[in-house]
Amino acid sequence: MSEPSAVPPFRRSAEGQTLPGESLLVRYVNFVKLPHTLFALPFALLGVLAASSTSVITIRTVVLVVVAFSAARWAAMGFNRIADRGFDARNPRTMGRELPRGALTLAQAWTSVAVAAAIFVLAAGALNRLCLLLSPLALGWIMTYSLAKRFTWWPHLWLGLGLAIAPVGGYLAVTGRWSEPEWPLFAVAAAVATWVAGFDIFYALPDEGFDRREGLRSAVVRLGESRAILLGKVLHGVTIPALALFGYGMGFGQWYYAGLVVAAAMLAYEHSLVRPGDLSRLDAAFFTMNGIMSVTVFLFALADRMAG
Repeated sequence: MSEPSAVPPFRRSAEGQTLPGESLLVRYVNFVKLPHTLFALPFALLGVLAASSTSVITIRTVVLVVVAFSAARWAAMGFNRIADRGFDARNPRTMGRELPRGALTLAQAWTSVAVAAAIFVLAAGALNRLCLLLSPLALGWIMTYSLAKRFTWWPHLWLGLGLAIAPVGGYLAVTGRWSEPEWPLFAVAAAVATWVAGFDIFYALPDEGFDRREGLRSAVVRLGESRAILLGKVLHGVTIPALALFGYGMGFGQWYYAGLVVAAAMLAYEHSLVRPGDLSRLDAAFFTMNGIMSVTVFLFALADRMAG
């Protein structure tokens, strides 16, 4: 792969979780916002934990789940950056990203997406046959999200459903089959879908004016700032009860539910940071609290399984 001959100086917009430096590795990490993997990976591992009540968990399986999830997210995020590079170049908030400013070439971006997609399929195949068969469908869904805001007002739900694959995939990675009864996996999928869609609405708030000018669609453009924030709150109002149903169906105990209480408090605090007409603390709400919340739910679930 050829590197850009020069990286023009540019003052980065404060998107959060961006590593300093201009090495090729750092540019790739920032290209896909690799630290954001922390947001949903704990939910993939939550699916693994849930399966531990009926199946033996091996280190090999856990490693393959982490590799598969990280690779799928890299492919999806990289494709998103490629598809949106024209919009990103015109948006003051995003024009400092790697493709618009020439820190990575288009060929480098496509190569990383192709490699990540291949790693995902290979890791899924190494888990079991069902994961292998489902991997192209999962990859297609999460990558198509990048185009959703061109034709639907609800791309946040598309993204939410994409990441809702994580806990279900974690469970299937261990068992190779759907849960019995079936509904707990649907419950955790609903929990993750509403959690992700809610905070993605927050993420879209600063871009309302730009999206309107460019003809892009989002709940914020469709509803306006105040009603979009209300929708985010409604969605997050589903998240905790859905996680509670999942915990009940999968046999989690008091430590798990204690974690849900902490997670609910975090969501409440997050919503206190974002108000109509005041988005000044949006970075703290989005980048910090959501990452901590997902880790918190997983750690309390892990403590619950270990205590049991």
